[in-house]
Amino acid sequence: MLTDPKLRSQVDQLWDKLWAGGLSNPLNAIEQLSYLLFLKRLDDAETRREVRAKWEGTPFTPTLPHEMRWSTWTYQPAEMMLQHLKTKVFPWLTTLGSTGSSFSEYMKDAVCLIAKPSLLVEACNLIDQMEISAQNQDVQGDLYEYLLSRLNTSGTNGQFRTPRHIIRMMVKMIAPQPSERIGDLAAGTCGFLVNAYQYILEQHTSPNLLKYDEAGEPHRLVGDLLTDEQQEFLQQHALKGYDNDSGLTMLRIGSMNLMLHGIDSPRFFYQDTLSKAYTEKRAYDVILMNPPFKGAIDKGDVSPSLPSTTTKTELLFLHLILRVLDMGGRCAVIVPDGVLFGSSNAHVEVRKALIELNGLDGVISMPSGVFKPYAGVSTAVLLFTRGAKTERIWFYDMAHDGFSLDDKRVPTPIDNDIPDILHCWEQRHNDAFDAERQARVAQLQTQVAPLKAERLKLQAEVNRLTFEHAIAADGDEQTLALMEADKSKLADLEKQIAPLQKEIDGLTRQFWVTKQQVVANKYDLSASRYHQVEQDETYYEDPKVTMERLLKLERVMADTVRGLSELVG
Repeated sequence: MLTDPKLRSQVDQLWDKLWAGGLSNPLNAIEQLSYLLFLKRLDDAETRREVRAKWEGTPFTPTLPHEMRWSTWTYQPAEMMLQHLKTKVFPWLTTLGSTGSSFSEYMKDAVCLIAKPSLLVEACNLIDQMEISAQNQDVQGDLYEYLLSRLNTSGTNGQFRTPRHIIRMMVKMIAPQPSERIGDLAAGTCGFLVNAYQYILEQHTSPNLLKYDEAGEPHRLVGDLLTDEQQEFLQQHALKGYDNDSGLTMLRIGSMNLMLHGIDSPRFFYQDTLSKAYTEKRAYDVILMNPPFKGAIDKGDVSPSLPSTTTKTELLFLHLILRVLDMGGRCAVIVPDGVLFGSSNAHVEVRKALIELNGLDGVISMPSGVFKPYAGVSTAVLLFTRGAKTERIWFYDMAHDGFSLDDKRVPTPIDNDIPDILHCWEQRHNDAFDAERQARVAQLQTQVAPLKAERLKLQAEVNRLTFEHAIAADGDEQTLALMEADKSKLADLEKQIAPLQKEIDGLTRQFWVTKQQVVANKYDLSASRYHQVEQDETYYEDPKVTMERLLKLERVMADTVRGLSELVG
C-alpha cells in the first residue's frame, strides 16, 4: 500500500490529471498508469544492469533498444513524445512476451489512450519525481490498491489486494521449492506468484550476494545456486495464475508484474476457475491465494465437480483447491472468518473435508484491520496438506501485523506478530521450544501475580478515598492528597505490569488443538473458541460495603437538604 504521504500526493496528482485529460474510467486510468510505470521500470532495470556491469568490470549488453528506453523518448518535445509512444513504443511493447505467454496474449491489443501531449509530459514528469523503483517492488499492485481505496470500493466481486507482508508470511510458511508447480486461481496482480518466485530465488542465491532493505525485503536475487534445469522449470512451468477480469486490465497488470520480476514468459490467463470450463485436477504442488469473498457467480455455470449446495465463493474455492492440488500438495489460503465457524451444512462439510480427508496444519486468525482501508472483514489463513492426516491443529491468534489497524495503516514495527508467527511455525514440532515458552509464561505469571494483587488493593483504596472525598466537607485536602498519591502508585504499577502482560499475551498466541476437540465442536475452527486467555481479576466492591456507603450517602444528602431548608425557611 502507498503509505508515504509524498508518494500518495503524487499519485493523487497524476490521477487527477488523467481524469481531467479524459480518462474518467478508473480501470482505464489504472491501465494507462500501469503501462507508463512498466516502461519506466524497464528503463530503471536496464540502468541497474548497466551500473552493475560497470561496478563488476564486465561488458554490458543492452537488453532494450535505445529508442524504446524511457530515458530516451521522454526527453523529446511533447508532440514527438506522444507520437513516438503511440507509433513506436506501444507496438514494440506488445512484442516483449514470448509466444504463448500471457503477456503477449493480453498486450497485443494494448493501446495508448492518452490524447494530449501536455498530459503525457506531465504524467511522465510526475512518475520521474516519484522515484518508484526505489520505493517498492510491486508498484502496479500498490497503485491498484490505493486507487481502489480512494474510490471507496473493493471490487464488484469482493476482491481486494492482499498486503505484501501478509503474502510474504504465507509464502515463507509454505516454503515453495524450485521443482514445484505453484498456482493462484484468482491471482489479481499476481502478488503471490511474484513472492513465491522471489522466495525460491532467495533460498537459492549465495548468501554473500544477498542484500536486505529496511523492510526486510531481499535484493540481488540471482538464483545462482539453481541448476539449469531448475531455472528452466521455474521460468517456463512453475508459476501459473488465473483471473476472470473480463476487461483484461488485471491480466495485463499481473503479466507486467511477473515480467518486471524476472518471469520472461508469464502464464497468467483469463479463466473463471469456478466454472465448467476450468477442468484442471491434481495440477499443482502448491496453492497460494486470497480468493474473492461474496462474489456473484452464475450458479448454472459452476463446475459439476464442486458442491451444488452453496454459491458462496469462499467455500467453492476451498473445494476447488482440494481438486487441483496433487496428493501431498500444500496450500495457504485466506478465508473470511465465517468459514471457520459458519453453521450451515456447506460450511461444516468443507471444514470436515479439510480435517477428515486432509491434513489441516494450521489456522492463523488475523485482526479485522488487515485489509483496511477498503475492507474491514475479519479473516484467517488456513494451511493444509492434500491427503495428509489431521491429528492436531496449530493455531495462532494474531493481534498485530506491523501496521495500525485503522484506515491509515501506519507502520508499527513494535507491534508485529508476524516474526513470532514464522518462528513458531518453524519450531512447531519442537517439543523443547514449546516447553521453553511455557516455562517462560509460568515465570512471568509468577512475577506479575503479586503486582496484580497489589493493584486490586490500590483500586479498593482509591475507590474508598474517592467516596470519602465526595461526601467530605469542603476543604478536605488530606483525603484528596491521599487519593492522588494512590492514583500515582496505581499508574506506576500499571507500567510495571504492562510489559510483563504483553509478553505473556505474545507467548500464548500460539497453541495446539486436538482433532477430537474440533470434531466435538462441529469442526469449529475459531481461535477464540480454543484460545484460553487468562482473565485479570476485576476489582468489585463488596456488596455490604456498597450498601453501607449508600446509607451513609443517604444520611449526608438528608443533612444537606435539612441545611438548605433552614436557609430558605
